[in-house]
Amino acid sequence: MNQKKIGAFLKSLRKEKKLTQEMLAEQLNVSNRSVSRWETGMNMPDISLLVELSEFYQVSISEIIDGERKNESMQQETKEVALKLSEYSQNELKLEKKKVTGILLIGFGLFIIGTAFAIFPNESSWSSIYACLGAIVSSIGLFVLLNSFSMKKRKCAGISILSFILLFGFFMITDYITVTQFHQVPRFSYKKSYGENVVEHDTFFYTVIQTNPNTEKETIEIVY
Repeated sequence: MNQKKIGAFLKSLRKEKKLTQEMLAEQLNVSNRSVSRWETGMNMPDISLLVELSEFYQVSISEIIDGERKNESMQQETKEVALKLSEYSQNELKLEKKKVTGILLIGFGLFIIGTAFAIFPNESSWSSIYACLGAIVSSIGLFVLLNSFSMKKRKCAGISILSFILLFGFFMITDYITVTQFHQVPRFSYKKSYGENVVEHDTFFYTVIQTNPNTEKETIEIVY
């Protein structure tokens, strides 16, 4: 970087505007000495002042740093590069936002599932409703996260649907273990039939017979 050349360029730009050093100093709210030091190459303007000088003289910052005007083709090329860099930066920012959104949705969905299992008893239909809702939210979050890696939407959708199926399968397995090992009613039953001291819980794969519910003689029996 040739400070002498930059100073001479700044001086020529000032003269084109027919300004004295005092008038320019007043315009930029700096001292006369600062303007003099710039134009003699003794010192360089701060970055913020470079922006002001660029706007005031209607030249690019790169032209000031180079100490000369660029021809139109070079200016156009510079603008195109700047635009491409700006677009690239914006695209990267969008992708980062997608990643963060996807991770937050996955985390929030898993939180809903955990809360549904912890708060609601097996007998409550809200437990299965919130668990399924959490699985949907997590699957959507996975779709958004995968899409942020520029993966095709069809592939993202396929993986997200598969994740939901796996979560649903996990629900079914844990439900079966709860019934067979801990003798509790299933969470994920789509139908309940009430009789005298008997409740039938129909799931997708088996039926659970609950006799004498909420008493000391309560029994849980699974029927395939």
